[in-house]
Amino acid sequence: MHVIEDIMIMGAEQPLRSVRRDEQLLLAPPHPAKVALKLWSEHPPLAVVHFPQAYLAQPFAPPRAVYESDQLRVEWQTMNNRQPFYHRNCDVDEISFQVAGERTLMTEQGVIEHRPGEFSRIPRGVAHDNYGRSESHLLFYIPAPVRELEAGIRQSQPVFPPFPGWSPSAWNEAITQCMGARGHDVTVFPIDEQLLLDRVHEETDRMQVLRGSGSGVDWLYGNDRFRLGVVAFAPQSETRRYRRNLDADEIQYQISGTRTLVSQRGTVELGPGDFVRIPLGIAYTTVSAGTGEYICLLSSTELPQIAPTDRTAQLVSADQRPV
Repeated sequence: MHVIEDIMIMGAEQPLRSVRRDEQLLLAPPHPAKVALKLWSEHPPLAVVHFPQAYLAQPFAPPRAVYESDQLRVEWQTMNNRQPFYHRNCDVDEISFQVAGERTLMTEQGVIEHRPGEFSRIPRGVAHDNYGRSESHLLFYIPAPVRELEAGIRQSQPVFPPFPGWSPSAWNEAITQCMGARGHDVTVFPIDEQLLLDRVHEETDRMQVLRGSGSGVDWLYGNDRFRLGVVAFAPQSETRRYRRNLDADEIQYQISGTRTLVSQRGTVELGPGDFVRIPLGIAYTTVSAGTGEYICLLSSTELPQIAPTDRTAQLVSADQRPV
């Protein structure tokens, strides 16, 4: 079967070029070497990391790193309580995506009540705390500055009390570098929580809440070295299209629906709660009988997997691939 491969560079709306391919050859192993010297390496299949989207009761624990480099980190977090300190980043903007449940984000720029499917960005240097109720969310730590690429659906607001039953109490603030990683605090000290939250009345900036449109590709955040957005997929009715990123590792997180990811490093079924990393230069496509959404993160630097692998893609023959 003939397919189209779109060769992409980060930040471009249109392919650098599109190439017609024979799909069987595109996904096949190379022909035997014609010389004694082998000029290519054997590469591992794609690896999938999974965290349940539904809340599982457990004591408060720090976020779990999923992918991490010296430029960017992706974490998964679950909460049914307050984060036990306010946090202020020295070096990064902190973007969150609400997976499930409800979460109150409290900051010097106002309060956001997060619902599933929503993103927000905490600018570098803004103190923040979270109160989660049977919830899970993703965190993306990206060197500042990061900009919104779409308009927000609403913004943070002065809210007192920030949630029912709140009262100011003895609380700490942690200043961290190195993308907020454990063990990289600069200083931790007690604060007046009421005084910190009252600062919203002196701030003119507000944090924006963003979400995907549910149609096509929505790039929501970006800078020169990364892009973050939501992809809505549906059954393909036209010629199957593959994508190959020339200048970015790609991390995908399945929000909803199920699909088959077909790539030059194997084929794997993805469902809600699955992460997968597609290295720079690897062609892939999505095959699905239904609809759904996934998060797409493009990073100009390699983004190694930190979390344990749950399963791996399988190399399948042409007659085993989805049609």
